[in-house]
Amino acid sequence: MNQFQYIRPSKQQAAIEAVARDANAKFIAGGTNLVDLMKRGVMAPQKLVDINRLPLAKIEHENGGLRIGALALNSAVADDRQVRERQPLLAQAINAGASAQLRNMATTGGNMLQRTRCPYFYDTALPCNKREPGTGCGALEGINRMHAIFGFSDKCIAVHPSDMSVALVALDATVLVSGPKGDRRIPFADLHRLPGDTPEKDTTLEPGELITAVDVPDGPFTKHVSYYKVRERASYAFALVSAAVALDLDGNTIKAARLAFGGVAHKPWRLQTAEQFLVGKPATEETFRQAAAVAMQGAKAFKHNEYKLKLAPNTLIQTLKNAAAA
Repeated sequence: MNQFQYIRPSKQQAAIEAVARDANAKFIAGGTNLVDLMKRGVMAPQKLVDINRLPLAKIEHENGGLRIGALALNSAVADDRQVRERQPLLAQAINAGASAQLRNMATTGGNMLQRTRCPYFYDTALPCNKREPGTGCGALEGINRMHAIFGFSDKCIAVHPSDMSVALVALDATVLVSGPKGDRRIPFADLHRLPGDTPEKDTTLEPGELITAVDVPDGPFTKHVSYYKVRERASYAFALVSAAVALDLDGNTIKAARLAFGGVAHKPWRLQTAEQFLVGKPATEETFRQAAAVAMQGAKAFKHNEYKLKLAPNTLIQTLKNAAAA
């Protein structure tokens, strides 16, 4: 067991300062990912800053949208009446993740920041540029059936594991953060990074920055929505491919669409070109097939994940059909 210091500040600024001045410090809330990584020796912070005393768990509707505190539990968000009525896609995505026990512990902020479940990242005996930069990506020539088909680099082909984040990127959410330099807002699409040459950097957060909330704007996507997750077992499994779809329909005509994939890239993968393709077209299976073909432009598979080149478009087509029929 590695020794570490544990502190539990009651003031937000004290928590931020504690992490900002110590490169080996980490925030901890539910701990459903960080504790696992510590047990496996993947991460070894010398200081844990418990933020559970901070008042960041509210779920409120204000200024034309929902504001969900970073410490709001996944289960509380999914069960909240305002979320279910105003953002049902988000509720569906959260309930597709992990297990009921984990959702009762995991927080909104922690869900966004969970790290990849790539087995090469988790096994300290194997090479991984994300865990230990410069050692190589074991998945490139290894077992890569769970890995990326979009946005990867020769340094990393891991995928982001969050279901909730797929819905949030589709819904144009904004992340609120506070840090040593003050407060700022990050469009959700800009929170997570592609691996490039620095796969060890998962997000665009600066050292010491703390996620305080996420804003989800009101929109017309309260009825025709669907989150569909294809996985190897019915629960407590990460997506092979998932899709988040929200449609605004006028009769059978698509007025607006929001689409995103999960399980296919280093970050939740927004499908804006396919969204634009759908506008003004009828909500038919043929339209959905054409949109799926647009969504798959630029996809490339590896030895063991070629199945995703068929599974991903088929998942999107089915999710579009589910949303249109909702």
